[in-house]
Amino acid sequence: MSQLFTPYLLGKLRLPNRIVIPPMCQYSAVDGNATDWHMMHYGMLSHSGSGLLIIEATAVLPEGRISFADLGLWSDANADALKHVLDAVRKYSSMPVAIQLAHAGRKASCDLAWQGGKQLGMQAGGWETVAPSARPFLESDHAPHALDDAGMRRIGQAWVSAALRAQRLGLDAIEVHAAHGYLLHQFLSPLSNMRTDEYGGSLENRMRFPLAIFDAVRAAVPEMTVGIRISATDWVEGGWDIEQSVAFAHELKQRACDYIHVSSGGLSPAQKIVVGPGYQVQLAEYIRDKTAMPTIAVGLITEPEQAEAIIVDGQADMVALARGMLYDPRWPWHAAATLGAKVSAPPQYLRCQPSGLRQLFEPDIK
Repeated sequence: MSQLFTPYLLGKLRLPNRIVIPPMCQYSAVDGNATDWHMMHYGMLSHSGSGLLIIEATAVLPEGRISFADLGLWSDANADALKHVLDAVRKYSSMPVAIQLAHAGRKASCDLAWQGGKQLGMQAGGWETVAPSARPFLESDHAPHALDDAGMRRIGQAWVSAALRAQRLGLDAIEVHAAHGYLLHQFLSPLSNMRTDEYGGSLENRMRFPLAIFDAVRAAVPEMTVGIRISATDWVEGGWDIEQSVAFAHELKQRACDYIHVSSGGLSPAQKIVVGPGYQVQLAEYIRDKTAMPTIAVGLITEPEQAEAIIVDGQADMVALARGMLYDPRWPWHAAATLGAKVSAPPQYLRCQPSGLRQLFEPDIK
């Protein structure tokens, strides 16, 4: 039996298999509101046969958006627009759906990715950014404002409000975004956190605000599955690294964190990454081995046999495909065919099974 296609209990959430569609920014919202693009996009992915779909990085405040077209959940209007999408997805798909809640910090106020993604100045529609310290991501960026206590409280309250909206929407899980050089990662890394108060300096201090955000979300939605996305290393000497990530994971485990979604990089333009198949999987494996925390592995996982081996060998509990899933939205179907497993599919598509694979599909009948 294929281990990739075995069920998995993620907190209180039962997943039908170990394949995850991770958050992928679409830069297609209007004032934080989901649009018809999101209906098309998530509708398509909801019929992929994956075990879990995680909605793209969703800003908890307008100034926390990466771009002006980011999805948001800072208002009831945002929630209403997303509900329209979720209602349609749920009508035809039983796939569990999570959401990643985020704040971009100093990497906010950027143009669309396909227009270069550079930070926008105030005259070009940009806005003031915030960070743990007044140090920009690029020298050409405008310097962010260093957060004071009031600003940090405001962000914490926004995370809680967004989590409560996610709960009211009936989403199955929440992922706290603390990776890729965004705000919580900025607090964790000594390359971006120059504070001299209780939120800077030592590892304990640098973890304090990210842990406080996680604690607040966990307390706000105690019945939901809540996990976190981290960058396990900055890939820069003297920056955030795997051993600090393990220490962070131990703290999260004590706080009833249900899983860690392990990525890397994004904090510094000086990062040096050697990219290859499964290049980040060992990071997830190391954290899982040192903490016994459930992990999601990512990073150029493209082949069914490769994904199967990650699960069989105990490198991670789940695997996530991002760009690969956009390229082939039926990747789980093809993986199931290769590995001799079954996969969920809508009844409208049952007749597409190849003649030699008549037992491939399990009807997803709502």
